[in-house]
Amino acid sequence: MKTVIVIPARYASSRLPGKPLLRQTGKYLVQHVYERACQAQRADHIVVATDDPRIVAAVKSFGGNVVCTRRDHASGTDRVAEVAARLDADLVLNLQGDEPLIDPNHLDLLFDLLMQHPGVDLATLATPFRSLEQWQDSNYVKVVCNNAGHALYFSRSPIPYVRDGQPDFTQRPPRFLLHLGLYAYRRSFLLRLAALPPEPLEQLEKLEQLRVLALGHPIQVGIVEESGFGVDTYEDYQRFVFAYRHNRTGHAA
Repeated sequence: MKTVIVIPARYASSRLPGKPLLRQTGKYLVQHVYERACQAQRADHIVVATDDPRIVAAVKSFGGNVVCTRRDHASGTDRVAEVAARLDADLVLNLQGDEPLIDPNHLDLLFDLLMQHPGVDLATLATPFRSLEQWQDSNYVKVVCNNAGHALYFSRSPIPYVRDGQPDFTQRPPRFLLHLGLYAYRRSFLLRLAALPPEPLEQLEKLEQLRVLALGHPIQVGIVEESGFGVDTYEDYQRFVFAYRHNRTGHAA
């Protein structure tokens, strides 16, 4: 199977404008993401998808592959679908351009999930919650799975609800799962999905993956024990810069 990782990157982020071009480490943020993707063993091709010429120039400056997309996309998924329509690929992985600490093994796992489950068109990842505060925070998306590893539901509310007592975050296999915003699609399914209107549940929770469940399609969920963090705010970026410098020098710079 031919595989591709598409990295959607927007300049006009509402919370951190110009995010892909931040460069306090000496490398663009989008470059860190691209280089992580290049370490994935299952990826045949990697490309950045953007509508901004400044990001195009930045990606070309470090030798990366980049394509221009329309400016009117409502989501990163739509931008990825536009690129996928032009590519000769079977599996398409959507890696957000603000994940500089993504584990390349997790990208390989997503491709493996689709290869191992031919009846599934979409795979994603989750990791166990470790604190009550995060689990109760609506900014952290939760997912509940069945015994086959298929998602039953995604929500911003704490699920599954614990009627008696408190949630046990040490339980294994884990029942309280944080959804990670990584998706691998069969290309044909991605193109069909992007052409469909939003579903009511999707609009209520503001979660695109609920469109898939509402339409009756299974989502295979892989569980990983650890995950990096994305860069949504300037504070997140400073945290990443600190971690990057620490890893390079062995101490905080």
